[in-house]
Amino acid sequence: MGELPPVISSIPTSRKVVFLTIDDGWEQDPGFARQVLKKRIPITVFAMRDAVEARGPIDPAATGGRFVGAGGWSYFQDLGVPIENHTLTHPNMRTLGFDAQKAEICGASRAIKRRMGVRPLLFRPPFGNYNTDTLRAAKECGIRVVLLWTASVQPGGKIAYQTPDKKLHAGDILLLHFRPNLSRDFRVLVNKIKRRGFALGNLDAYLDEAMR
Repeated sequence: MGELPPVISSIPTSRKVVFLTIDDGWEQDPGFARQVLKKRIPITVFAMRDAVEARGPIDPAATGGRFVGAGGWSYFQDLGVPIENHTLTHPNMRTLGFDAQKAEICGASRAIKRRMGVRPLLFRPPFGNYNTDTLRAAKECGIRVVLLWTASVQPGGKIAYQTPDKKLHAGDILLLHFRPNLSRDFRVLVNKIKRRGFALGNLDAYLDEAMR
């Protein structure tokens, strides 16, 4: 079988940095894009094809948004940030067999390569659910790392911690979603992180360093 991709939820580092990752792609707010571009904020997007293209039933979390599917893939091209794999249709991977999981992951990688010009090396399973078949399929689709998270960001920029002390730690990976009011919530979150003495790190660079 060979070595399977590692599953990572935080990155070991002594530097006081955290990493911002954003999933799905339903709500494509130009105000959020302007923030990222103007302030050169390092983020990593885990794009789900059906969300980016606004096909099929829209995630209830995205309803009420003004920019659902507004720009399609061009919105993410203009962001100029890494676009990684979050499946075609956002299934619970544990409910699928190996072939179906491989179709979801490889299909999403092909869609991203076709639109963005770069094949994803990172994969985030929907809901954080995976099994050995997921890792096997990810490997066959060229995935290097399966990336989870340490804390999630709720509406209003509130951080929901998974650690008992309810604090940020060096190397934490934060999960956001493309939801309504992301532009406002993102501004609140970035200011909160900086007030707590943390910088925003480049995920790719730190992952490369951690895996040497």
